[in-house]
Amino acid sequence: MKPTSILTCPLVLAALLTGCSAPVGDEIPLVYSEENTGASYALAQEYPASGLETPVMELPDPLAWASGKGRVKDFNQWERRRNEIFSQIQFYETGTKPVVDRSAVNARMSGDTLYVDVTVGGETLSLSSRIFYPDGDGPFPLMIGTSRMSLPREIFDERPIALMDYNERQVVNYGQWGPRDSRGSYAFDRLYPELVDNGAYVDWAWGLSRIIDGLQILGPEVTRIDVSHIGVTGCSYAGKMALFCGAFDERIALTIAQEPGGGGAAAWRVSHNIEEECETLERTDYNWFKESLRENFSGDRVYNLPYDRHALCAMVCPRALLILGNTDYPWLADEAGYVSAVAARKVWEEFGIADRMGYSINGGHPHCMLPESQYPEVEAFIDRFLLGKTDVSTTVLKAGKFEGTTDLARWIKY
Repeated sequence: MKPTSILTCPLVLAALLTGCSAPVGDEIPLVYSEENTGASYALAQEYPASGLETPVMELPDPLAWASGKGRVKDFNQWERRRNEIFSQIQFYETGTKPVVDRSAVNARMSGDTLYVDVTVGGETLSLSSRIFYPDGDGPFPLMIGTSRMSLPREIFDERPIALMDYNERQVVNYGQWGPRDSRGSYAFDRLYPELVDNGAYVDWAWGLSRIIDGLQILGPEVTRIDVSHIGVTGCSYAGKMALFCGAFDERIALTIAQEPGGGGAAAWRVSHNIEEECETLERTDYNWFKESLRENFSGDRVYNLPYDRHALCAMVCPRALLILGNTDYPWLADEAGYVSAVAARKVWEEFGIADRMGYSINGGHPHCMLPESQYPEVEAFIDRFLLGKTDVSTTVLKAGKFEGTTDLARWIKY
């Protein structure tokens, strides 16, 4: 693994390279300089289409090996297990996130706009994103808004952080609940026609990774961006997008998933048992996911899925993740989001870095309108993980009406 130098020490690298004692706590990197530090692992790409032979009623242990033989013993083993989860999510749910050779990516700046061209098989996909800089010379941390910046701008007004909106339509155009026959007709599909079954979320995550490629290629001298302090955030369907982007790219230091709902943080197994109508595995937008996910795991077959949404959240570990919920909108299935957050956080707890993952779920505000009561929690994560401040607390464990009423023991048995 190749951690960013300012966030680790030589002793940690030595331990990783020699197979000695695994790093714990503050020794563990906050971010990496590679998209996927475990890409070299030879992982199975084919699994039983129907999932687990025996249904698992609770949330599967995210630290248990896919073989069913044992579980992760220390942080040195986590990257391999993380890539097992990545492999399963691609196989069952999203489709493939293609690996792109750096030679296929060209980047340039024109004024404050970053342009990135990706050429594969003679076809070129072009991305452009304007960067909004604070005063000063930089380099600055960068917060990327998926689709748009849903967090209030005033949070950033007095902070030296650059902002960017990621236009996912440049990769795959978005039409919620759109026609099935539109699948395979977008810019991404010209580069990868063999991946026509992909859901939009993996394609969008691929596109944001190419934006980060462009920033790395040009460097801080050209972009004025500190690529070791990149965050991603979004709300609703874009909150799901932010979560997928953060889970699938280890160069993202901070992920803030705002009200991501079903298909985001909310565990499919739990939402299947919520009496109110909410976003479940069978009741979601299948422009986003592989059609086979619904075909194979609708209804009670959800218990045969080898993982659940908490595993997607756990893929962000050891980097920082904050999940925000809104209890006023039953469709978001935030009780399932709460269970999933608690279940995922156990991975951070295992490695002694629990304060890198938090959740805040409340009500009394419109969808995607962050209430002032949540400002301090968001600001704490931004200050610590984008600005590097060490005197702020990021222990955020708030579940509103679900605290003390949700049966966590039913779902979490590891």
